Amino acid sequence: MLKVYCYSRCSTCKKALKWLDENGIAYESADIKTDHPDEAALRQYHALSGLPLKRFWNTSGIPYREMGLSQRLPDMSEEEQYALLATDGMLVKRPLVIGSGFVLTGFKEEEWKARLL
Repeated sequence: MLKVYCYSRCSTCKKALKWLDENGIAYESADIKTDHPDEAALRQYHALSGLPLKRFWNTSGIPYREMGLSQRLPDMSEEEQYALLATDGMLVKRPLVIGSGFVLTGFKEEEWKARLL
């Protein structure tokens, strides 16, 4: 079964969960704010995803902007990025979907169709 990290007040997350429901795809939902992935999980998800680490950052979130991360991230090591991502679920791109052998970040319907249908 899929595990979907999302935030209840996020319109993109609501849209993604609705899409899963409409397509009859079973999932377990986790609140990314209170039950966010730890550093070890983030490392595992990143490796499994095949995506650049920058795709795991919620670049439109308030904490990202307040911390000036658009300027800081290019100078940070992956180790530092993992550690920081693990401190606050609101820094993590959502929805974050964990499946058997794959990871999806954000809701891109065509990407989801290709992977889930």
